Amino acid sequence: MIALTLRCVIVDDNPAVLRAASELLEHQGMSVVGVAAVGDHAVALMEELEPDVMLVDIVLGRESGFELVRRLVQRCESAASRTILISTYEEADFAQPIAASPAVGFLPKSELSATAIQRLLAGARDEGPQR
Repeated sequence: MIALTLRCVIVDDNPAVLRAASELLEHQGMSVVGVAAVGDHAVALMEELEPDVMLVDIVLGRESGFELVRRLVQRCESAASRTILISTYEEADFAQPIAASPAVGFLPKSELSATAIQRLLAGARDEGPQR
């Protein structure tokens, strides 16, 4: 069986986070096919690149990552099964909106890894959204 490389788009308004997360995930065997700092660019990348997973920061400057996830799902229903919310904030700080989000789940940026992403995606396929 051949392991497929996950194709990822990262959405974050901090250029340093985009660079660091891209390097980390690439080093761990993922393919970061795109990065975006704003919602409109993220939607365009999702439609153009059809990534396996989208990592969306909860706080995107003046934009809401929660609203962006809803927009992504409106444009492509399968986005719900491949979008993960990320943040430097603790999950408890946003527990209610995370639970209400159509995203697969949540990862703190401090725990971001290819393994954690794969675990959330596998859990979503097996059991529904994970948090």
